Amino acid sequence: MARRESTAAGPGSRALIVDLIRSSGPISRVELVDATGLTQPTISTIVRRLIDDGVVRETGDTVATGGKPRTMLIINSRAAYGVGIHLGSDALTCVVTDTRGGTVGRSLVAGPNAGTALGGPAPGGGTGSSPGPAPGATGSGATGDAVEQLAALYRDVTEGLGLDRQSVAGLAVVGPGPVDLARGGFLAPPGLPQWAGLGLADALAARLDVPVLVDSDAAAATVGEFWSRQVSRDRTFGCLYMNSGIGSGIVLDGSLHRGSSSNAGKIGHVAVIRDGESCPCGNRGCLEMYAAPRAVVHRARAVPGLADRLRISPGDPDARAFDVLARAALYGDEQARALVAESAALLAEGAVTLVNLWDLDTLVLAGPGFVVAGSIYVSEVRRRLAEHSYTRDVHSVRVELSSNPRDAAAIGGAALVLQGSVAPGHGPELAARG
Repeated sequence: MARRESTAAGPGSRALIVDLIRSSGPISRVELVDATGLTQPTISTIVRRLIDDGVVRETGDTVATGGKPRTMLIINSRAAYGVGIHLGSDALTCVVTDTRGGTVGRSLVAGPNAGTALGGPAPGGGTGSSPGPAPGATGSGATGDAVEQLAALYRDVTEGLGLDRQSVAGLAVVGPGPVDLARGGFLAPPGLPQWAGLGLADALAARLDVPVLVDSDAAAATVGEFWSRQVSRDRTFGCLYMNSGIGSGIVLDGSLHRGSSSNAGKIGHVAVIRDGESCPCGNRGCLEMYAAPRAVVHRARAVPGLADRLRISPGDPDARAFDVLARAALYGDEQARALVAESAALLAEGAVTLVNLWDLDTLVLAGPGFVVAGSIYVSEVRRRLAEHSYTRDVHSVRVELSSNPRDAAAIGGAALVLQGSVAPGHGPELAARG
């Protein structure tokens, strides 16, 4: 391979080296030269700067090659911490991860309209409480309360863990799209009207004095799975995310494919039923109108006697009702199984579309919708891809379930800020606002 000259300070080269050490480490400098085609002096300069910045460290192990022993390199898990907050319909989930994607703290609290905390203390002392707005909060009424609750949750968790402010790479707030990059917020998140139109990034950065970004939950979950699984940048990696709706994300050459406005991957708004039900997006027959948990629960409530038999009350949130329904399906309830199986079949059609468009070799299913019945969905997606993916005679597609589907978006938010901090060039730009 011909050696490529590159500017050592260039973000692309740094991101490439971080990616390789993250996914392949321990790895030597000589192996980095062979893998990248960059010159030995360029690799040495980049690695030295990564070590000086604390992002990479030498393991102390060496590999004998018959010549000079090779020192091995790995990502320093304590180089920085990322914080992700996921906006749910009834709760806020805050997760802190280290540089390698390991979770070091988590807290779950009620959303602004729910009133009471849903979870106990976070590791290290987070209380899971929801204090009221601080003096001087930007905005008024519900707007100021909503923004201040996010700030209070961030402080509660990071201070409870004893994290120095300088060790935190940043905060990502993630939720259902569409995302408004110019404002740093969400346009009209389904079921979350209190977050619509708020300039969350600027407001939070001013309060917390840390870089803040806003992104969709599906995009965040995709990066989180890619980062924490130590997936090689050579793989064409995809994620299907199911919460109240359905989204997806694709990672190519280590970077999330974002589209022109960072709203790519809305697989839930691909029409699966011609002239079907009207969708809030403006189309008809969209996938998530039939396969998403809220749609399945709606059909379950219409089945005579099913909701009563499963003890699903009229006031139960769709997420809880879907978990009950999914559990019944796993335990052999024929009516519940038929409803979940129909959802899985439709989602599998969406997976075929995603795989055929991008020629994926890896697909992960993540999100609260897969917490209970993930095995049903994974099995159906695998079966459908084996029969219908365009490249099935060329290569198989690895389909896996997230190891933490419920927190995947919050973990992914933390991964977004870490990628943007330690591997600039592949992640979003992180600059302090306010």
